[in-house]
Amino acid sequence: MIRGVFLLPNLFTMGNLFCGFFAIISIFKGNFQLAATAIIVANVFDILDGKVARLMNATSRFGMEFDSLADLISFGMAPAILAYIWGLSEYGRFGWLAAFLFLACGALRLARFNVQVDTADKRYFTGLPIPAAASMVASTVMIFFQLGGSGTVRNIFILLLIYGLAFLMVSNVKYHSFKDSLARDRAPFQFLVMAVIFIVILVAEPQITLFVLFALYVFSGPGEYLLQLLGLLKQPLPPGEKQEEVL
Repeated sequence: MIRGVFLLPNLFTMGNLFCGFFAIISIFKGNFQLAATAIIVANVFDILDGKVARLMNATSRFGMEFDSLADLISFGMAPAILAYIWGLSEYGRFGWLAAFLFLACGALRLARFNVQVDTADKRYFTGLPIPAAASMVASTVMIFFQLGGSGTVRNIFILLLIYGLAFLMVSNVKYHSFKDSLARDRAPFQFLVMAVIFIVILVAEPQITLFVLFALYVFSGPGEYLLQLLGLLKQPLPPGEKQEEVL
C-alpha cells in the first residue's frame, strides 16, 4: 500500500501553524497589533483546511492530529502569550496563571473535540471553540489600538476576560457550529444582501466589526443557556427527533 499525506489541506494547516509562530515572534518584538492580525488570519487557514479536506474527500487521522497541534500553537499558545505580555504581566501570579489556564483549557477543549468528533451533534460545539476564544483575545487587542491605545494595558477587564474564556472552553455550554447550515441550507435573498453589507462594514472598520462579531458569538452560548434555564427558549432536540405537539 502506498502511504502519503494529502498535500493541499495540510498546506493550509501549515499556514495556520505559520501564523501562530509569526504571532509569537511579533509579540516578542512588541508588535501586538501584528500578532493579533496573525491570529485572525490563522482562523482563515483553519477554516480552509477543513473545507478543502471535505471537498476533496481527503480527511485523514494525520490531518486531524496535525490540525489540532497547529490549533494549539495558533489559538492556545499565541493568544496566551499575547494576553500575558500585553495585559496580564502586571498582575503577577494571577496574570500568568490566567494565561496558563487559557492555554491548558484550550488543549483540553481540543482533546475533548477530537474524542467526540464522531458522536457529537454536528449542529453545536460543546464549549467555546478555541479559535473563537483566541479571536476574542486578538480582536480585543486590535480594538484597543484602534481606539487610540498604545503599548501595554492594565485593566481588570482583561484578566476577567481570559479567565472567562478559559472557563467557557471547557464548559458544557452549547455554541452553534453553522457548518451544515451555511453549506447546504437555502436562505432568503435578503440574507445575501445582509452578507454584502457585512463585508462592506468589515472592510470599512475591520477592528470594530471583528470585535463585535466575536463578542456576540462568545456571549451567545451563555445567553441561550440562561434563556433555556428561564424557560424562554426550548432546548435543542437530538438530530432526527421532532418536537411533540401539545394538544
